[in-house]
Amino acid sequence: MKKILSALFICTLMISTAFGQDDEIRPPAFGISFTLNDFVSPARIRSTSLSHVLANNQMAKLRDMVPGVAINYFKGLSKHIDFAASLGGSLLDYPMTDKTFIADHLLVTADAQLNLKMTTEKYWVQPYITAGLGAQSYYGYYGAYIPMGLGLKVNLMDEEHIFLTSQYRVPVTTETSSYHLFYSLGFASTNFFGKKKPKVVTPPPPPPPTPVDTDKDGIPDDKDKCPTVPGLAKYDGCPIPDTDKDGINDEEDKCPTIPGLARYQGCPIPDTDKDGINDEEDKCPTVPGLARYQGCPIPDTDGDGVNDEEDKCPNLPGVKENQGCPLIQEEVKKKVDYAAHNILFVTGSYKLAPKSFKGLNDVVKILNENPEIKLSIDGHTDNVGKEDKNQVLSENRANAVMKYFVSKGISESRITSSGHGDTMPIADNKTAAGRQKNRRVELKLSYY
Repeated sequence: MKKILSALFICTLMISTAFGQDDEIRPPAFGISFTLNDFVSPARIRSTSLSHVLANNQMAKLRDMVPGVAINYFKGLSKHIDFAASLGGSLLDYPMTDKTFIADHLLVTADAQLNLKMTTEKYWVQPYITAGLGAQSYYGYYGAYIPMGLGLKVNLMDEEHIFLTSQYRVPVTTETSSYHLFYSLGFASTNFFGKKKPKVVTPPPPPPPTPVDTDKDGIPDDKDKCPTVPGLAKYDGCPIPDTDKDGINDEEDKCPTIPGLARYQGCPIPDTDKDGINDEEDKCPTVPGLARYQGCPIPDTDGDGVNDEEDKCPNLPGVKENQGCPLIQEEVKKKVDYAAHNILFVTGSYKLAPKSFKGLNDVVKILNENPEIKLSIDGHTDNVGKEDKNQVLSENRANAVMKYFVSKGISESRITSSGHGDTMPIADNKTAAGRQKNRRVELKLSYY
């Protein structure tokens, strides 16, 4: 036991002198801790199993544990590794194999450990894993054990901190030491070694005296021909002659009376096409254009001679007469009108009659062959019956025609349908022939 304690002490002295100081490395500290020894829980676990002990709530209670005290020493080896040593004592009836003691005796333990920290000293909370080697003395018997477990260090101030450790102590000499759990809660301080002396920073030497420069132009008065007016060295401290005040002296300014820029040798930014937009901001510098198109003319995407602002079909070549959209051929219009005149419904309903399908299928073909064309459907009735019912009937009939086209694969986005009831007659509702004409569905093709 004495040899082990001597070795631990020598190790501590070597560590204390072998490492330098670092703000993120733990400084040397002494502490005191209160301890608890639990021999009951490991004995129950080893006789059954950990899961059995936990399931049956058989872990030792506080009254089953033996208290004690210890003194502690800590020293940082690196940012994440600390050396720790402790010397502790507890008064107990030690459960030693094949031995029985009549009364409680003093158990003395000494151990050295390495703490592997998850964080450095700049954090106020530092969890760590600990493992090491320990020795003990009890009533003339000596033993050795391996302490390993988890710990937590909490910095209180610059010099003080508390620490909490939970260890499982595994015996090396099984005939003189036993498995047990060991808990400690303690307080440590670095004040035993005195406070760190602040680093003394030597101030830099004073700068040499600054030469007098009245006009603050960087040219000392003794070399400045214009000491009270800021100037440049190439003019011996006098200002550059600059008639147009554009910052470019007249000797280098190709437009000395007109303010300009250095990259244009003192002249303003040019406007080659004279459209009021200078060439640096003009994406079409040689063609007059508009500011909203960054100096370019209004575009004509489809090249049909109608600019995009006036073209309702900007991506489809057309004619000016149709607002930039293609003209729909008369033959196509006739087919559509024929189909519209032959849209029939079952009497008193909005169900399409089969006779309507041939003409509608011709319109489907036209729409498939011209995917840019859109279709509007307008339903109308005569004035027989109530206005609100006529309005609903006209809407339903227009929708029925639209649904037919959609069922044939025409996108609903290309179709609009509206009902107008009896508000837009094309014949006299006083005659049967006139009312028949007014009961109609109109189909109209367009590109917009």
